[in-house]
Amino acid sequence: MIRINENYTKLKASYLFSDIAKRVSAYVAANPAKPVIRLGIGDVTEPLPPVCVEALHAATDEMAKRGTFKGYGPEQGYAFLREAVAQHDYAARGCKIEADEIFISDGSKCDCGNIQEIFAQDIRLAIPDPVYPVYVDTNVMAGRTGASIDGRYQGITYLESTPANGYVPSVPNVATDLIYLCFPNNPTGAVATKAQLEAWVAYAKKNKAVILFDSAYEAYIRNPAIPHSIYEIEGARDVAIEFRSFSKTAGFTGTRCAYTVIPKSLMAYDAAGNAHPLHALWNRRHTTKFNGVAYPIQKAAAAIFTDAGKQQTSDLINFYLANAKLIRDAMTKLGFSCIGGDNAPYIWVNTGRDSWAFFDTLLEKAQVVCTPGAGFGKCGEGHVRISAFNSRENVETALTRIAAALK
Repeated sequence: MIRINENYTKLKASYLFSDIAKRVSAYVAANPAKPVIRLGIGDVTEPLPPVCVEALHAATDEMAKRGTFKGYGPEQGYAFLREAVAQHDYAARGCKIEADEIFISDGSKCDCGNIQEIFAQDIRLAIPDPVYPVYVDTNVMAGRTGASIDGRYQGITYLESTPANGYVPSVPNVATDLIYLCFPNNPTGAVATKAQLEAWVAYAKKNKAVILFDSAYEAYIRNPAIPHSIYEIEGARDVAIEFRSFSKTAGFTGTRCAYTVIPKSLMAYDAAGNAHPLHALWNRRHTTKFNGVAYPIQKAAAAIFTDAGKQQTSDLINFYLANAKLIRDAMTKLGFSCIGGDNAPYIWVNTGRDSWAFFDTLLEKAQVVCTPGAGFGKCGEGHVRISAFNSRENVETALTRIAAALK
């Protein structure tokens, strides 16, 4: 008889954002006259930069002519985009990343979930708490964890991010093999200093471990002392894979384009201790299971790196950061301790109460959707995440409603 992958039965009953959607849908159905403002899921609201739209149109026109039509492209991405990424995102910051070390994909969520396929099943995991659920859930699906007991899966070293450490976890006192880090962090909005990242690189080198560094929100960093890439740290090429996305940088959540960087010097080992380049393993997996991002989308992504594209994306990010400042200032004025919102589009609010109860209060009394911190892990309890991704009018209206509801 056909059997299931029983690791799926270990997963929590539902995905965080599915739970939120169900609660919001039920509320809207019961209260059709009360419009809801969504500051929960991190989806952008503003249109694509004009240069990207122009590039999309031009590339679409190319697809309409036999002489310029494109069929299957290279699975790793077109050279014009990989070279632009290497030059503008890495060389410009002093990072030695070659174009052929960059793999274009349809989303960093996909890459963060898929990358674990190239590693052994019995490796030791280090994952932050609170955390973006994909890191944990995909490893549960792969069979690397035990059951969930008291909200935590057996077999994971949880890296606690709390008010006590500024929501930036320190290296653990046990050896691990695969380490997930995300800065600027989702959900907390916290950022890591160069010294903090140096400690992680040193730890990875000592333990022959690999860091999976999710920097999807690096474009929001405004503090010049904060690294944008793990590769700004000496030696990181030998221990780290980096994920980036155009989703929040240029509003590509609906058009889908991202990339993963795997240096050729990065090695992992077989059971006999022989070294294998992860670049080659990922290339094999990538070309086997992925057909590449559509040509018009890659042309639109490349437009971001033009002078006009840089200015337009910077304006877009500044718009969301202005929303974030309004949110953080308003929540601070209401007496809550907050981080994020200065170098990230998320504000992590220490509510001092049950996070789902706080979610329900904002939904029912203010018609505002946030994200309960408990959905991101045990250390998220007592917090909520508020997203800056919305129109200025909606953010201002939401803050007025929240203030009234929490009086």
